[in-house]
Formats: sequence, C-alpha cells, structure tokens
Amino acid sequence: MSSPTNLPRMILRSTLAAFSVAALCLVSVPAFAQETKPAPYALSGELAKAGPLGDQWQGSADAPITIVEYASMTCTHCASFHENGYPALKAKYIDTGKVRFTLREFPFDPVATAAFMLARCSGDGHYYAMTDMLFKSQKTWAFSENPAEALLNTVKQAGFTQDTFNTCLKDQRIYDAVNEVKGRGEKLGVDSTPTFFINGKKVSGAMSPKEIDAQLEPLLKQ
Repeated sequence: MSSPTNLPRMILRSTLAAFSVAALCLVSVPAFAQETKPAPYALSGELAKAGPLGDQWQGSADAPITIVEYASMTCTHCASFHENGYPALKAKYIDTGKVRFTLREFPFDPVATAAFMLARCSGDGHYYAMTDMLFKSQKTWAFSENPAEALLNTVKQAGFTQDTFNTCLKDQRIYDAVNEVKGRGEKLGVDSTPTFFINGKKVSGAMSPKEIDAQLEPLLKQ
C-alpha cells in the first residue's frame, strides 16, 4: 500500500499517462471534411436592376441560387408552372434557404397588365398571395368576354371593392412601372413566358418539378 507521501507523485503519473492516451486517440482519429456551403449568388448587370416598385423577393438573401422569373398573368404556361412547378420549387428550395426567387412582370396584353397592377396594389406582403390566386383562377377571368368584370369579381375575394379596383387601375405610376419592368425584360432577351434566369442563365418554358431539380441540383454541388 502506498504511503500518503507518494500519492501526489502517483496522481501526477496517472494524469500524464491519461493525457498521453488522449493525445494518441486524437492523432489516430481521421479528420472529417467540413461540408462547404455554396456562396450566395448576386445578380449583376441589367438583370440586377429592379423596377420602380422594387422586386418581391422570397427566400434567403444568402441562397446560393437566385431565380428571376418573367411571366404574364394571362399566359397559360405561366399558370401551369405556378400550379405545378412553383409549389415544389418553394417547398424544396426557397423555404429551405437554397433559392432566392422573384417574379417580374412581363404582361403580353392589357388584361395581364391590369392583373399585375392589382397584385401590386394589394401590398408587398400580399403580392404572391394575389398572383397565386390569379394564376389558379386564370380560366375564369383571363379569357372572359368581359375580363374587367370577371377580374373584379375575382379580386373581390382578396378584399378589393369597385372603388379600390378602379383607383388601382387608374394609377399611372403603377401602370408605367409594370411596363418598365417588361421593357427591361425585353432588353435581356425575354420574348416568351415564362422565362427564368437561374444564376444568370436563361431558361425558357414552364419547368416541371423534375426539370427544376435538373437545373438546380448541379448548382448546389459546385
């Protein structure tokens, strides 16, 4: 049995031995590579210029992928994308911080212009709720014999009245802003809708969820 005077020396030897074992363990354990997150993508050039009313962004500003969509509210292919492709894009990529997304106005006709104006008049926090509703109900108002009346009846569901409807569609500032966004899109080569710019790359047509994956997954692996 060790004497009390030898205890401090024994404790020191035990402690040093433990540190030596720990050091060997640290050396022998392989280091795991840290997963690198792709850097945020920033728009540049003409594509980076928002219209007079600003862009309505969804998703994280730090997202590695930025998507700009140019669409017309009376475009059936755009409605198809927003009914089938967009929900998958939002759930899998936008809401998870992988994609930053904005929809820009590219109306092909006065009815589409009016619909975009109403979306803008609904307020920043309600822009996508309005565009989603209008795309989903497109068949009931866009191709009606009386599109103004049909559009009014549709947006009444979002709280518009006859007066607020008329006031919005008479707002020259909003009308000019929507058409300015379209003009900038034309400078970027947009001639059909929907047209997407995915990290600056132009992609035309209503993408399905599978096509969205094919476009985005390689960018997330860079």
